[in-house]
Amino acid sequence: MSAEEPMFRVVRGVPTAEELAALVGAIVVRTRPVAAAAPPAVSRWAHRARPAAALAAGPGAWRASGLPR
Repeated sequence: MSAEEPMFRVVRGVPTAEELAALVGAIVVRTRPVAAAAPPAVSRWAHRARPAAALAAGPGAWRASGLPR
């Protein structure tokens, strides 16, 4: 395709400048690549890698259960 050759042509009718601009805008939007949606954030409380009940019994266990791991 050369520089003088049009990318598209109107076969029937006489479109206005606004109609041609709308057509070009629609073509450009349709040919853009679609960005992938970001995955939803997972709560650290609901994360499957969080240990369910790995608490140790013994002196000071109640205090250690509230500390971050």
